[in-house]
Amino acid sequence: MSLDSHDNSLNINFLKESVLKRLCESLDKANSKGWRKLGETVNSDRRFKVSIDDMEMCSLKVLEVEGSPSRSLLRLMGDRGCTLSNLVEFLKMMGHSEAIQCLKSGIQILVQPQSVAVIAGQSIRLSCYAAGTSTVQYQWFKAKEEVPGSTSPDLIVSPVQLRDGGFYICRVNCGESFEFSHWAQVDVLDVMPTYGLMSLPSEGRLRVVIQPKPQSLLVGDALYLECGAVGRPLPHYQWYRNGVPVKNATKRKFSISYLSLEHQGRYRCEICFNNERTWTTDKVALLIGNMSYQNHPQLKAPMVDVYDLTNLLRQLNFKVVSLLDLTESEMRNAVEEFLSLLHKGVYGLLYYAGHGYENFGNSFMVPVDAPNPYRSANCLCVQSILKLMQEKETGLNVFLLDMCRKRNFHDKDMPNVMLKVTANIVFGYATCQDAEAFELSSSGFTNGVFIKFLKGRLLEDEKITVLLDRVAEDMGQFDPTKGKQALEIRSSLSERRSLTDPILPGDCSDVAHAHSLLWAKAHELPESMTLDFDCGVQIKMGFAAEFSNVLVIYTSIVKKPEEICSPGIFLQDLDPKLMNKETPEETGSYLLSGSLPQHCLYTRLSSLQKLKEKLVFTVCLQAEFTSLDEQVQWTKEVDIGKPLIAKLDLHRPTRRNSCQQTCHMPHSPCTSPIPSPGAEHNPYLNVYEPLHGAAGGYGNSLHGDYAYHYEDTPYSPYMPLPSVPIETTDDIEDVGTDRQNIESQALYGKTLHPLDEI
Repeated sequence: MSLDSHDNSLNINFLKESVLKRLCESLDKANSKGWRKLGETVNSDRRFKVSIDDMEMCSLKVLEVEGSPSRSLLRLMGDRGCTLSNLVEFLKMMGHSEAIQCLKSGIQILVQPQSVAVIAGQSIRLSCYAAGTSTVQYQWFKAKEEVPGSTSPDLIVSPVQLRDGGFYICRVNCGESFEFSHWAQVDVLDVMPTYGLMSLPSEGRLRVVIQPKPQSLLVGDALYLECGAVGRPLPHYQWYRNGVPVKNATKRKFSISYLSLEHQGRYRCEICFNNERTWTTDKVALLIGNMSYQNHPQLKAPMVDVYDLTNLLRQLNFKVVSLLDLTESEMRNAVEEFLSLLHKGVYGLLYYAGHGYENFGNSFMVPVDAPNPYRSANCLCVQSILKLMQEKETGLNVFLLDMCRKRNFHDKDMPNVMLKVTANIVFGYATCQDAEAFELSSSGFTNGVFIKFLKGRLLEDEKITVLLDRVAEDMGQFDPTKGKQALEIRSSLSERRSLTDPILPGDCSDVAHAHSLLWAKAHELPESMTLDFDCGVQIKMGFAAEFSNVLVIYTSIVKKPEEICSPGIFLQDLDPKLMNKETPEETGSYLLSGSLPQHCLYTRLSSLQKLKEKLVFTVCLQAEFTSLDEQVQWTKEVDIGKPLIAKLDLHRPTRRNSCQQTCHMPHSPCTSPIPSPGAEHNPYLNVYEPLHGAAGGYGNSLHGDYAYHYEDTPYSPYMPLPSVPIETTDDIEDVGTDRQNIESQALYGKTLHPLDEI
């Protein structure tokens, strides 16, 4: 684990055991920088408040064998949402450089050893490759014993004997730091040598070399059955009796010590590779949430959905760019940048939440500047994008569409996208064809129904289709939308591919590597800075990313001479409505409010994709000297370059020769938008609204789109809402309460009212 190789948003409960062990050893020391000091430091922060009772509970851990107060404290902090960056911040405040160093091992294991099953007499190779800040050294172990002479990245055993079977692990050292690889099992099968058998490869396709034999036994006899296969990855076994799985019978050998009549029957063993890891060369994700539509009803859930999904995918080591409220050209440019990252072996995930529709089997995503009514020329065709993704030979293409799939009767075009037959595509539609998706109407934060259940499953180490199947089952048990919204999964996946699969760096061109670095930088924050004024006042300025195109700046005075009184700071040259607020909530930053430091001034900058030049603003300091009655002002200019997504210049016009121009049809990405006339608004309904519907236009009857009823709010549903609805609407009554509590209040005691038919 290293701060350089892992996302700082990682919850500390997911730190590797080796990192936690070193960190706890450092904090358990009885000194002024130990775990008690960390608890006191955390206690001063409202985000992860540690009570006296909590500290007492941690201290009692010393009475347990190998008990660790530090580990108990860190677990408490992790349960309350503490991330790696938060922990480093606390350790810096303590001045605990030794503990910080524990988190900076500088070691990244790139290739993990894989388990293998072989025949005695064959050769095996276990590999572990790592990168470090300096020269790395290797040492292999079998169980707890060192393997003599095994100090290279590859452990070769030739020929393999029965006694070589067991579990192996590699320790990687870099200076004083070390990391352990994953465990790898070597299963050695005792098979009589026959012609051609010894030439079987030890990896690749599964080969069965031991078959169970029929037996006739008496009551009271013992039964011994054995089967076996060779290959890499390690085969997995499941025994069946008369077609029914035998509980806990998952080994090569199966035995019953005392037979009875009920044990007779037909036994067979199923052997598979399905549970073994698959590798990917990279993981990239583009998440788009459109809410603030210029000519269509405003949405609420996409902001929370994209925020939650971003945090989860980053825990799975995806390079995520998350964007809110994109115009057509911005969406096309964002997709083009995303496509440039895809090459052989990469896992690509694209999630869209917003208005949408489906015509003739093709789905369309609606930008925020789409006219009313919109047609395919104003929207992005999902199948056109998928066709381009297929051409990249990616290891996995996941497309999650969180939108309605109703017909758009204003769009008469019949697309002709011809997709290739490939085995790496997974579609997750939030709802079925010609149906609507729903979000929860509440007075606070809320997810759409799809993400509400997806986020509880996303970190599971399961094949992506299995994971989505479970989400579908969860949604099917949700009474308010039962029979109205059901997850539809389409897949051509023939191998076990999981979002948790580890990354194995592969060969790629310099251009692909450059694109990948730029994408990663699109969610990098400007470095925090300290501003020193001539009067002796020191100001600290920090930055937080709510999304890849939404930046929060927080400033505070950290040093003040005694002769200075009543100092005040404020920023200039930015949007005055969202500058210099005393709480994050006043800027509209509700999602980050719990993770930002207290007692600062906060400024929120959205739509960074529109930034064409470097972002430069002025920091002003106003103060009085105790010897003077008049106020004095000092200023400093701050240049933070192009932060976050601004680096990608998504504001540029869509290029006519862009990589998306492959589909010669009316909705091709290269087609210019067709202006469309406006239409009247329709009546609004309440409670569980359809999520991201197919509008096309609004007449006197409802066209299956979003319907909103704002409870206890002065806003009329017919009034245009601000650019980001959640920033200013008065229906957010419980800003300070926990998001989970708000969501649970929204789920119960309400019913779903169907929309009027067209």
